[in-house]
Amino acid sequence: MRAELDPESSAVQWRVPRALPALKLAGAAALVALGLLFAEGDQVRLVLAGLAAAALAGWALRDLLAPVRLAVDPAGITVVSGFAGRRRLDWGSVEAITVDRRPRLGLTTEVLEIDTGDSLHLFGRYDLDAPPGEVAEALRAARPGPR
Repeated sequence: MRAELDPESSAVQWRVPRALPALKLAGAAALVALGLLFAEGDQVRLVLAGLAAAALAGWALRDLLAPVRLAVDPAGITVVSGFAGRRRLDWGSVEAITVDRRPRLGLTTEVLEIDTGDSLHLFGRYDLDAPPGEVAEALRAARPGPR
């Protein structure tokens, strides 16, 4: 598991893989280049390539502004909220920590679910840079009191 210890708060945190924002920005640049290359006077293709590149660049910007998606300490869990905000969940508000496993296209996908009753927070493999099952085990182990 690729969890990191935050020296300031002694929280264990999970973040997007460090190379992922660079790959997304490279993909955005490639979309713009392909749009310019194949537009041949067709403004619609160029606009569509530009819109797709802007969406991909925005997604990469989120990874740069809020790379840490999940953190845990003895007081609770901190999750990313919105585009780049953070939300603190005290242990008392966390009702369940589960992993949803589903077969899809011959592969099994896993999603970590943190349920507070009022909200559901979902994290995939590329949000955490670790398998969601391992992160769920670490979260349950960090929770104080009987398990």
